[in-house]
Amino acid sequence: MFRQFIGVFCLGLLTTSVVAQAPHSQTYVVQEYAIPTAVTLGGTVVPYKEVTLSAQLPGRVELIAGEEGDRFKQGTALVALNGAELLAQRRAAFAEMMSADAVLRNASMQYSRELYSPNSPNQMNVPGGMALPNLFDQFFSRPASDFLGQSHSGLDRYTELHNFGTQIEQARNAKLRAQSQIEQIDAKLRDAVGKAPFDGIITQKMVEVGDTVQPGTPLVQFADTEYLQIQIEVPARLVPGLNVGMTVPAKLDVLNTPVQVRVAHIFPVADPIRHTVTVKFDLPIGTRTGPGQYAQVDVQDTNVTAQVLPVIPRSALVWRGSLPGVYVRQGEQRSLRLVRIGRDMDTHHVSVLSGLKHGDVIELSPAPGGSSSWSSTPKP
Repeated sequence: MFRQFIGVFCLGLLTTSVVAQAPHSQTYVVQEYAIPTAVTLGGTVVPYKEVTLSAQLPGRVELIAGEEGDRFKQGTALVALNGAELLAQRRAAFAEMMSADAVLRNASMQYSRELYSPNSPNQMNVPGGMALPNLFDQFFSRPASDFLGQSHSGLDRYTELHNFGTQIEQARNAKLRAQSQIEQIDAKLRDAVGKAPFDGIITQKMVEVGDTVQPGTPLVQFADTEYLQIQIEVPARLVPGLNVGMTVPAKLDVLNTPVQVRVAHIFPVADPIRHTVTVKFDLPIGTRTGPGQYAQVDVQDTNVTAQVLPVIPRSALVWRGSLPGVYVRQGEQRSLRLVRIGRDMDTHHVSVLSGLKHGDVIELSPAPGGSSSWSSTPKP
């Protein structure tokens, strides 16, 4: 049926619309090449990197750094939630830590006093005028009690040391608990501020200043649009024709721009419902397009035999509206011949489905002839 269509199309072509004396112009001898059959697939331009910043804790939105399209450096605060309650909790935890530190220092001093001066009177517990009875108890009562087996001063001292050691451990643990609370609150305070993970722009805002959010609520989308890719769902049967690093022709929806793209990533698993594989293609840096725009990529079909077709430079084409033609040289004469072009081979060459054959001599960048309605660029 495809051959019938070609035949009908060729019959409808005006093969020779102008015959005139050929002016001086560069020429090109048409060559034929084996062109693999390609399938044109539609996809979407996507950023190289894109993230959605979400709320990690409940609160009220206090800051949004800018609007859609504003550019920010890595580490810049993009959105922030109110942290007054967390700051109050941090101050309370800090006070608990300082109290625990005071108890720890006191317990350490008591332990040191008992360790190095076990018989010194505790001035805090001995009332005034009781120094002499305490001295008598130290030199007479305690040794007599030890001798009669009524007490054991060594065991009593060990018990006191153990008691003060326990107080030190309890105070140290209380201080560690307070420090852990402060670290936990600090982590929440960091989560209250969403920072740019890389250089990029805000692509979408989901909230405004003053909104109340819950954990998991999307806040802003942030993307790196300096490097762009085309994402396409490729049928599984066409994936064998692609390899990471190879270049393939593509066409952008913006001004119908042809461009060469490079296979960047082929997903390892196919979609179980649509039986397609996600493939990403790198666009050249500086390509005039943006995320979300439509694009087409030509993917080689290895299951179909390659076609032998003429390939000509784009500079040889002249246009009448969207109808392409070329000037064919025959001796000193030239004629305008309508052609049916195929897919782009690169940014400068295109295949021809009908209207030319191997060995034809065509003009490059020809001067218009016969009719001023023919131009060097296509028009809708």
